[in-house]
Amino acid sequence: MDFGKLIGDNLNRLRTERDLTLGQLAALSGLSKAMLSDLEKGGGNPTINTLWKIANGLKVPYTRLLEESGGGATLVRREDAPPQQAENGQYRVFCYFKGGAERNFELFAMELDPQGDYTSAGHLAQAQEYIYVLEGRLTVETGGGVYHLDPGDALGFDSTKEHRYRNQGEVLVRGLILNYYPE
Repeated sequence: MDFGKLIGDNLNRLRTERDLTLGQLAALSGLSKAMLSDLEKGGGNPTINTLWKIANGLKVPYTRLLEESGGGATLVRREDAPPQQAENGQYRVFCYFKGGAERNFELFAMELDPQGDYTSAGHLAQAQEYIYVLEGRLTVETGGGVYHLDPGDALGFDSTKEHRYRNQGEVLVRGLILNYYPE
């Protein structure tokens, strides 16, 4: 799968469906018109936060930029969920189920390196995030609270505001993240 082309095609489709120019989307997303144009052409390798900014500007779930057409049952194998990573390379997510017309949630596997740190931009209005820790110890900072999650622990929170994940340990943190978009 050509990840850049997939994002570019979806970005162009979503932008034109909303009758937005590249300049208008640049203003809504806080990204440059040149960057958006390059992404629409299939260029670049956008970071997670870049995709969040675009999705928020378009007012769509993050994974609408990553969806492929198809119907029926959906089997997603690990190799079909390429990693998307943060700017510092310490945080990775693997999208298994994308939000879209058929579903109002996204499901990701996540990894955060030892001593790693990741700050996520806020998601769409009314978005909720649920995280379940499989391995390691994860610290989540959100809404003024600090939560320490061990394997088997889960946390749900309002993800419309910036939130931070930290791994202060010496082992990789692995978990599952579900982003839910109420209708």
